[in-house]
Amino acid sequence: MNKNLIVFMPSIEGGGVEKNLFLVCNYLVKKISNLKVITISNKYSNKFDKSVEIISLKSRQWDRCSRKIKYFLALILLIKEILKNKNSTVFSFQANIYCILVCKIFSVRVIARSNTAPIGWSKNFFKRLIFKVVLNLSDKVLVNSLEFKKEIDDRKPKYSYKNFFLAAGRFTRQKNFIYLINEFAKFIKSYPNEKLLIIGEGELKKKMQNQIKKLSLTNNIKILNYTENIYYFMKNSKCFILSSIWEEVGFVIVEASFCNSFIISSDCKNGPEEFLKNGEAGLIYNSNIEDKLFEKLVEYKNLNNKRVYEKKLLAKINCSKFTMFNHYLKLKHILNENYSI
Repeated sequence: MNKNLIVFMPSIEGGGVEKNLFLVCNYLVKKISNLKVITISNKYSNKFDKSVEIISLKSRQWDRCSRKIKYFLALILLIKEILKNKNSTVFSFQANIYCILVCKIFSVRVIARSNTAPIGWSKNFFKRLIFKVVLNLSDKVLVNSLEFKKEIDDRKPKYSYKNFFLAAGRFTRQKNFIYLINEFAKFIKSYPNEKLLIIGEGELKKKMQNQIKKLSLTNNIKILNYTENIYYFMKNSKCFILSSIWEEVGFVIVEASFCNSFIISSDCKNGPEEFLKNGEAGLIYNSNIEDKLFEKLVEYKNLNNKRVYEKKLLAKINCSKFTMFNHYLKLKHILNENYSI
């Protein structure tokens, strides 16, 4: 299947960003045979090289709509293109937040061009949070100045690992990290190049560090202090492990799943099995039983790429049931029933 480059620009309005769009596309189409532009503003199609495929709506009446409507319509077109060919790379020129989220749901590589500096978002807490979380989910971010690049780079933790196993939470008995370390030690004997990163803080930190040294795993298992930007690590990990003895659904696995990390979880009560659809959307092991996590780690290594993708996609689809917005809708429904709000 041929690779696609899809340039995402819902609303073309004739400014400086648009001039940059035309220049970039007309240059890239000489290097890439399969280049498509998704836009609702098809009145500017004559600005593109004839080899560029414009994906738009037939009627130009949609060009009179607001930006938000154009974003929505363009996202529908984007999803259709991704479903046709998942071996695509999306280059987002506009509506980065929505575009990145769609690409992450379908496990498609996305490059975001950001022309809005972080300082422009920082006056609003909600926008700042969105910027920090979602922009870091993209595979690459392109900016137009060194100072802008420095602002974004300063927000990213510096860490040398890629493609590692990840666990996170308070260092307490509930999270069962000593068990995780012992099981990962067995896994390392068969796969000596694998790495595990554990992020958090708590009363058992010293005990965990001593266990890692005792097992001579300081090159394979690292402990990092708590960070607000856990999403950066989730995005760069290949698998998230929930080793808890008891837990609610474990919102950390919802977040990790949305960041495209595969999930291995204990079968502790109150949630993980439901989220992972009894193992259809990940792997589940018998909680706190010797060798059970080790066996699932080996099983994960033996899964083919298709099965990994299918399980991750099911988990992402299930994420919608566990969002704060979904909880808000349920609460609103209950209040409407009881108090006629």
